[in-house]
Amino acid sequence: MSEDFSAWVGKSEELVDVLEPGRSNALRAALGETEALAAGAELPLLHHWLYFWNVQPPAGLGVDGHPAKGGFLPPVSLPRRMWAGGRLTFHAPLLLGESVTRTSTILKVEAKSGKSGNLVFVTVEHRLAGAQGLAITEEQDIVYREPAAAGAIPGPADTGEVPAAAWRREIAPDPVLLFRYSALTMNGHRIHYDRPYAMNEEAYPALVVHGPLQATLLADLAVRNLGGKIATFDFRGMSPAFDGTRLHVCGDANETGASLWTQQGATRNMTATVTCD
Repeated sequence: MSEDFSAWVGKSEELVDVLEPGRSNALRAALGETEALAAGAELPLLHHWLYFWNVQPPAGLGVDGHPAKGGFLPPVSLPRRMWAGGRLTFHAPLLLGESVTRTSTILKVEAKSGKSGNLVFVTVEHRLAGAQGLAITEEQDIVYREPAAAGAIPGPADTGEVPAAAWRREIAPDPVLLFRYSALTMNGHRIHYDRPYAMNEEAYPALVVHGPLQATLLADLAVRNLGGKIATFDFRGMSPAFDGTRLHVCGDANETGASLWTQQGATRNMTATVTCD
C-alpha cells in the first residue's frame, strides 16, 4: 500500500472519566450477575473498556457506525476494521466511583500483505491512572482489512463438541447481549447489531460477537478460578464468533497462570494467557 501514516506515530490524547458503578453493574447483570457493586469496590477486570466513550454526532460517523476516520486514528482507506488483540499489565486496582485519566499514544502503524490481502495494523498504548497512580498499561492492536467477498467468511458449525478444559462456561451470544455490550461501550459498529449490514455489506454470515466481550469473559473465568492476583492478560482474535451458536469460554491452569480460549464448534475464536503475581 502507498499510504503513509508515519505522521500519526507518536500522536497522543488524554481523556478523563469517572468509573460510575452503574455501567459496570449493567454489564455484570447482562452476563448473569445478580449482586451489584458499590462505589469503592474494585473495578472488574477489563471493565475499563466501558468508559472513555468517543461519542460523535451523526455527521462524525462513518457508514459502518464507527467514528469517521482521521481523528485520533489514521484515515486508513481499507474498509473493515476490527480489534485484533492486546496486552495488558495490571499495576494497581481501579475503584468504582473514582476519576481516572487515560493517556493514549499511537505506537506504530504497519502495512502488510497476506493471504487475505492488504492489511494495516495500528498499535495504540493506553495508560490508565487513578488515585493510586498508574493502574493499567495496555497495548491495543487494531487491524484494517480489504472487503470480503460474499461467502468468504464461513459460519460456525455447532458439532455438539464440548471442549476438554478444566474450566468451562457456556454463553448464548444472542442479539440482546450483543446490543447491550455495544451500548455499554458506545460501540456503533453495525456488524454487532445490524444483521442486514453485517451480512450484505461486510459479508459475515451472522452478527459478530465483540472481541472485547470475549476477552472480558475470559478474564472473568480466570479471576473465578485462580487464587492469585492477575498481573497480565494477553489476548488474540483467531476467528470471528457469531450470534446464534453457543460460545464455550474455556481455560486450563498452568505454572504461571492460565491458558484461555473461546470456541464455537471446533473453531477457536480467541486465545489468551494470564499470569499471576
